Formats: sequence, structure tokens, C-alpha cells
Amino acid sequence: MSLVLVACGGAPTPADSVAENGEESVAVNAGLVGAIDQIGLPAALDQGFFEEQGLDVTVAEPFATGTDQLNALESGQIDIAQVGSPAIGAILSGADYVLLGNYSGSAAQLGIDETMAVVARDGSGVEAGDLSTLRGKKIGVAIGSINHLYLLSALAENDMTPDDVSIVNTPPPDMAVALQTAGIDVAIGWDPFPLLILDQVPGSYEVARGGGYIGYLGYLVAKRDWVEQNRDTVKKFLTARAAADQWMRENPDGGAEVAARWLSSLDPAIAEEAMQYNVEQLDPRISACNYAALHEAITTLHGLGTINGTFDVNDVFVPGPINEVMEESPELFEDLDEIPASAVIEGDDFTFEPDGGQCSR
Repeated sequence: MSLVLVACGGAPTPADSVAENGEESVAVNAGLVGAIDQIGLPAALDQGFFEEQGLDVTVAEPFATGTDQLNALESGQIDIAQVGSPAIGAILSGADYVLLGNYSGSAAQLGIDETMAVVARDGSGVEAGDLSTLRGKKIGVAIGSINHLYLLSALAENDMTPDDVSIVNTPPPDMAVALQTAGIDVAIGWDPFPLLILDQVPGSYEVARGGGYIGYLGYLVAKRDWVEQNRDTVKKFLTARAAADQWMRENPDGGAEVAARWLSSLDPAIAEEAMQYNVEQLDPRISACNYAALHEAITTLHGLGTINGTFDVNDVFVPGPINEVMEESPELFEDLDEIPASAVIEGDDFTFEPDGGQCSR
């Protein structure tokens, strides 16, 4: 049984390098991990949104992990990456990366995690709808990843600590086999993995989905010096990505079709189901809520010794370009929930204050 998602052969790329206005297009290389919440990148390519902005974007074949993708960013193979929590470790290791917007998350609220689900094996003793029954169970997560953060927050909300469960470091593609062999009792992951497990592991069942335990971490990441040297290109890229996100919010079945083509082992029916959850987290804007989500993640991981240090989130967010896109193309965001007044970022002098109440859960 294989749950590994790989790129379709001959993934589509722009037909030429001439923009609609007749000027030469600007080349950009971008990357993604093979997951449903990252499919906005190829969707923007397929729908021609990059071409409309005068960009000649090449999308690399999906990387196996966010760490692999950041290695490609560091080596210059790609200019822009789509990465979540692995960016924390890279920044702590000295990488001068900046966060330009979200490929998944929310600027309107702190707690959003609808693409996360908890799945248990038959006979696990875990009750559907009751996370308190995780106590004493073997739980599979990828240590340091977003599903690990989800577990930690869910435990805290149910008056438990990590010592009350047995955490088993399990890559999402291996979770199905681990459940079948009773190596783990419960798997926690992001779509499409929970849906794939439910489809392929007899007797497995969903314990919980979402719940607002965490602020989802899913960023458009680039090197600081590249962003400073290519600000206009960054704005155009973010405009195209915002257009793709809106297109998927309005056409989830269309987004699922893109996902099924780009992730070749993904069943179209599962892609359609997963996209229904994914569209709830398609918000490319940056607000204090995103700063708060990252700050909480860093604080949690550091407190448990998973990471060796911390950093000021004010140093890594660059909200200027996406704010300019919001001002110049407000129609791309009009269907999204309004950002709370206290969380709105105006100008370049914004400072996130962890205890300032700028974004409440």
C-alpha cells in the first residue's frame, strides 16, 4: 500500500515567455510539497493567472517534505517555496528567509485547522468525538510538523500533556501501515492522508477533524535578498496566487481536478472531499493572527525541547507586498472574512506584541 504522492509526468508549464502585453515574461521557479493544501500553485499555473501577471513560472515536481523543498530554495533551484513549520528550524539554523503570505491559514482568526484530522484503528479504544480517550494511546505524528503541533494543543485542551500519550514519529505516508500493524493506535495528519487512511485501512474511523486547536502554518517563503531585489515580481506572484485561491474557493471541484492531475496517486473522489476542507483555509493575507500562530508554534516547540531556540516573528514576516496586492486588487479578497481591526497591518512599522491581544482565539 503506497500513500506517497508524486508529480504527474509532464506537468504543465507556460507555453512561451512573452506576457500578454507583448513584453518578455519574468521567470520564477517555485516549489510545493505533494499535499492538497499546496495545490494553489499549480492551479495558478493551469488557470493562466501567472501569465496574466507577466510571469513565466516553472513549478518543480512536488517535493517529499518541506525540508526537501527548503533545501531546493537554499541551493537556488527554486525562488519561492510553500512551507509550514519546517521553516522554523531553517530560520533557527541561520537561513535568512521571509514569509510573504499564506498558502494555507487564516488572517481573520487564530485557530483554524480544518485540513487536520485524527484517525484511529479498529480496536484502538479511542472514542469518536472524544479526544480525552487518547490518553495512554500510541499516536503517530511527524515530530516538529504541523500535525505534532495539533496534537500538543489538542492534548492541552483536554487536560493532558505529552506524557499522557506515547508519541511515535511517523511520516504521513507510513501512517496507514502503522495503523494496520498496530504500531500506532491513532494517526494525525493533514489532507489527503486522513482520507486516504479511511479509504484504505479497514475499520479505521475519524475521531475528530479541525476544532480550532492551532493557527495553521503554511507560508510562501523566499530568501530575503531575493525579495528585496524582486519586489515587483513578488507582488505579481502574490496577485496570481490570490487569484488562484479565490478561484478554488469558488470552484472547489476544479481545484480537486487540478490536485488529482498533479498528485498522480490521489483518487479524484478523495481529492474532491479533501478540497471541501482545504478551501476553508485559503487566505493569502497576513495579519497579526498569522504572527500569533507562528509565535505560539515556536513557543510550544521550544518549551518541549523540540527546537533549540526561538526568534522574534517580527523579523521574518514581510507583509508589505501582500498588503499592496490587497489595496490594488480588493476584489480578490472580497469573499473572505474581515480581518479583526486589532489584527490589521497597516504600513511597514507594524510590531506584533505577544501579550497585546492583537488576535484573540
